[in-house]
Amino acid sequence: MIIKTQGDVTAAVLAELERAANPRFRQIMTAAVRHLHAFVREAALTEPEFHQACAVIARLGQLSSASHNEVALIAGSLGVSALVCLLNNGEQGQAETTANLMGPFWRAGSPTTRNGESIVRSPTARLPIFVEAWVRDREGRPVEGADVDVWHSSPEGFYENQDPAQADMNLRGKFTTDARGRIAFRSVKPAGYPIPVSGPVGALLRAQGRHNLRPAHIHFMIHKPGFKTQFSQVYSSDDPNLESDVQFGVTRALIGQYVLHTDEPPDADVTGPWYSLAHHFTIEPGEAKLPAAPISGKASGERPALEVLARKPSVSSTTGSGENAP
Repeated sequence: MIIKTQGDVTAAVLAELERAANPRFRQIMTAAVRHLHAFVREAALTEPEFHQACAVIARLGQLSSASHNEVALIAGSLGVSALVCLLNNGEQGQAETTANLMGPFWRAGSPTTRNGESIVRSPTARLPIFVEAWVRDREGRPVEGADVDVWHSSPEGFYENQDPAQADMNLRGKFTTDARGRIAFRSVKPAGYPIPVSGPVGALLRAQGRHNLRPAHIHFMIHKPGFKTQFSQVYSSDDPNLESDVQFGVTRALIGQYVLHTDEPPDADVTGPWYSLAHHFTIEPGEAKLPAAPISGKASGERPALEVLARKPSVSSTTGSGENAP
């Protein structure tokens, strides 16, 4: 089609998409083109703004490496990851689910660990936590023999792949559910942390006046043939950033009760206070498929510096008159 005006462009692109043999590809790309072109028109995107957007997209790829995934980070910061998860779990978004974001820090190949053992693999100072988790099907029956990957950040706010000072696979482990659908392990209580802001994600958050903090959480990935693989994050009930998670990941079903104890701990080598966490997961029938891991290696060199952005008041709350404010 020879283009006469801007109104012809969308029709021309959509007509060419009709040649695609794969119907699902055709459906996805047709929707993408319609919405992308509508966005350009609604925003009245200027040429400099278009070139700026292209540069941001290119930078996302340039900053992604074996130990860092900027693309996954920005998808979470825009709420896309959370939306895709909730639309594809819990009876296709109609019911509460214990599924959650995969996150940008899952590594394949976590060390196989027996129930009750520790996932602390290098000196990591913080109060110990003893975790029990149960995996059930939709009918509430225990799921035996499920592989459960576990990982979380250090008390300083680093996953081991970000931090050369930590042992490889520190605070990571793979467990297998027993006849009760249960796993158990020992670790240290996780802390909330700031996501990296040295790239396009940081620029996005600064422009929006948002902080870059995630509430404290432990990741779980549950995998067994006959069930859809489930990623989950269990958030700490005492974290101040539950309402403002930079990745929009907190759901009611995944706020865990991290309970502080001062009585006798489960292990004799623990002295002083300790935490416990007990949580239940429900997995759904489906294909036990693992996605590609967003990272595959460990950073080297110096430990990166952590930067915390301040969260600013919304414009409408400061002006008192919303979008019509001068």
